[in-house]
Amino acid sequence: MTAPIPRDIPDLPAVPGPPLLLPAPVPATAVVAPIRRPLAAVFRLLTALAAAAAVALQLLLGTPARTLSHFSVQTNILVAVVMLLSASRAWRARRPLPSSVTGATLLYAVITALVYHLLLAHTTPPFSMTDATAPPARWHAQWAALQLLHTVVPTAVLLDWLLLTPAARLHLRQAAAWLLYPLAYLAFYLTRAALLAPATPAHYLYPFLDADAHGYRGTLANALLTGLAIYALAVLLIALDHTRPTPSRRHV
Repeated sequence: MTAPIPRDIPDLPAVPGPPLLLPAPVPATAVVAPIRRPLAAVFRLLTALAAAAAVALQLLLGTPARTLSHFSVQTNILVAVVMLLSASRAWRARRPLPSSVTGATLLYAVITALVYHLLLAHTTPPFSMTDATAPPARWHAQWAALQLLHTVVPTAVLLDWLLLTPAARLHLRQAAAWLLYPLAYLAFYLTRAALLAPATPAHYLYPFLDADAHGYRGTLANALLTGLAIYALAVLLIALDHTRPTPSRRHV
C-alpha cells in the first residue's frame, strides 16, 4: 500500500528580499569619471612655471643656503610641484590630488602673501632676501623676484582655488595638520640662527622673529601669535570653501 498524499502543504519560509542599501557619503568622483580639463591644466602649468622661475631667479641673486631657508621660497617650491602634478592630472583626466595637499598649498601661499605685504614690505631697514641694504629698484631682478614669490604666485594659487577647483573639498579636521609645517619651519629657523656665527649678517631672516632684537621670549610670543593667525586663516578658508559656488566643469 502507498502512503497517503497530504492535502495541505506547510507554508514555506519567505524568500529573503535584496538587502536594503544604506545611504553612504560617496564622493562624486567615485561615481562620475573625471574629464579632461585643458584650461585648468594650462593655468596650473603656467603657475608651476612662475613659481619655479621665482625660485630660480632668487637663487641666482642670493646664496643657495640663505635663499632656500626662506618660508616663501620653500612654499613656492611646493606650489611648483603640486601645480605640476595637478596640471598633469587635469590634462590626462585623472582624479585630483587630495584636498589635504592642495588645501595646505593654498594656505601656505596665502600666508606668504599676507606676511610679506603686511609685515615685511614696508620695514626699515627694507626687507631683503639677499645681503642688500637698500630697497630693490622697481622692475629690477630683486624686485621682480619678490613680486613673483609673494604676489604673482599666491594670487595664481588663490585664483585656481576659486575658479578651477570644486567647492567643499576642505575639512576642519585638516586645519590642525596644516600647522605642522609652519611649526617645523619655526624649529628649523631658530636652529639655523643658533648654529650660525653671531657676526653673520641677518642670520635671523624675519624681523618679527629676531631673537637678537626681541629675545627668545618675545620671538616665541610673536611665533605663537603668528601660529594662531595661521590657524584662524585655515578655518576661514575652509568656511569659504563650503560657501562658495562650484566652478562649472564644462569650460575648464
